[in-house]
Amino acid sequence: MPEIPSQPSQQKPASQKPEKYARLRAEIKAPYRGLRKFVYIAFGASGLIGAVVFLAQLAAGQDVATVLPNFALQLGVVALMVWLFRIDRASNRNSD
Repeated sequence: MPEIPSQPSQQKPASQKPEKYARLRAEIKAPYRGLRKFVYIAFGASGLIGAVVFLAQLAAGQDVATVLPNFALQLGVVALMVWLFRIDRASNRNSD
């Protein structure tokens, strides 16, 4: 009867599944990168849709005093998301 080892083998994780090991190492270097990119894109798209709506209201001649600040806010959201996305992408390039 063969003896059953009491501890699991001490093999290196890289020798078992190199793709999985590489993916885990990338996740350790930049946690939640995929989630962050999704949030940047989702909020940027939301801001863009809002900007189009407020631009249409401006073109229709609605009260400029209330529509213009909202339009500027939506453009600010889009600009912020583009800036954060670029920072995240640049840090990804530097870490490789």
